[in-house]
Amino acid sequence: MDQQLNYAPCGFLTLSEEGTILAVNHTLLKILDYEPEQVIGQHINALLTIPAKLFYQLYFVPLLQLEQHIEEMYISLETNNGEEIPVLVNAVQRTDQEAAVTECVVIPMRKRNEYENELLIARNEVEEALLAKQKANAELENALRTLNEKQEELLAINKENQQFRSNTKRELELARKIQENSLTEPMMTDHIQIESYYKASSDLSGDLYGFYQIDEHRYGLIILDVMGHGISSALVTMSLHPLFQRLMTQGLSPDKVMKELDYHLHSLFQNDEEARHYCTAICLIIDTDLQRIEYVNAGHPPALWQDAKGTQSTLDTTAPPIGMFEEAVFQSSTLHYTHGGRLLLYTDGVMDPTASCYLVHLLKDHPVLPITELKNKILSSLQAEPKNDDECFILIDVK
Repeated sequence: MDQQLNYAPCGFLTLSEEGTILAVNHTLLKILDYEPEQVIGQHINALLTIPAKLFYQLYFVPLLQLEQHIEEMYISLETNNGEEIPVLVNAVQRTDQEAAVTECVVIPMRKRNEYENELLIARNEVEEALLAKQKANAELENALRTLNEKQEELLAINKENQQFRSNTKRELELARKIQENSLTEPMMTDHIQIESYYKASSDLSGDLYGFYQIDEHRYGLIILDVMGHGISSALVTMSLHPLFQRLMTQGLSPDKVMKELDYHLHSLFQNDEEARHYCTAICLIIDTDLQRIEYVNAGHPPALWQDAKGTQSTLDTTAPPIGMFEEAVFQSSTLHYTHGGRLLLYTDGVMDPTASCYLVHLLKDHPVLPITELKNKILSSLQAEPKNDDECFILIDVK
């Protein structure tokens, strides 16, 4: 690294394609209070706060792979003594000796708060000077001059904020598309038909589902709801998605899938109770050859099963929510059926607080209605009662 870049008035680092730090300039080392040997060869996660690790994996990396560059992304770094440093990052990906590397410019944002504090002090000085106008004309003039200077600085900061909001809105839109594209499409085979619905209460959702054909007769399904709404819940769901997709397509039993998801959440937050999230979920395997449904309900609203004769039963809670208790035990339960049936999985945003049994009645009143039409009837009920919660459900016809 040349001398000018090493001592530039901003941070600079180079990452490998896997996120390993290959080079870092003296400026960034000084900001973070690290020696070169403490940083070079480490993964970038070593410099990131816990939320920033999630943001890096779920948004920074996909956006970089998609566009090969990033402009003004807001993220937080952690110093050697644990202090959080907000920064803006510009990054570009290039090929160096047949290997992809990412070069990042890092600009600390600590001055913004200092400017706002100085502006507040200046305003107070103006107010005091106005009260003592006859005795302190000279002080008043100096305060007014300072105020004008700070107002100009505030205009510049507001301009930066507008750009930041615009960039954030664009990044949230990209995140929303990524989240929606991860959802599985409706499925129809000789043995099963599956329809689903998903609507976020804000830009991003804490609800997620997936259903997969494991082999000729087995199908894996999962629906989950992370505590809360918005970006933090969506980050957790997206960190869980590739894990449950891999586990379920391998044909693992529901209890083993839930155990792995529970371990993932505990590992994600470790001892950080303030950041900890838990998640309710139902995971099940439908075997159309053995006419058997094996499931685990981890604190989730009970699924509704209606057999070919119209008899209903529920897949009630069998375990606590995942991520809530250390060493939680997840045991599968089994439901056997003959001549097929209909199953409804849903999150709590679909439940109507004024008529909690309406889903039961909808299934009971329309036993032979095609599930595409039954889906529309459920949506009509939801639209009649606006909610501020994510809405998600899966309808399954087992033949």
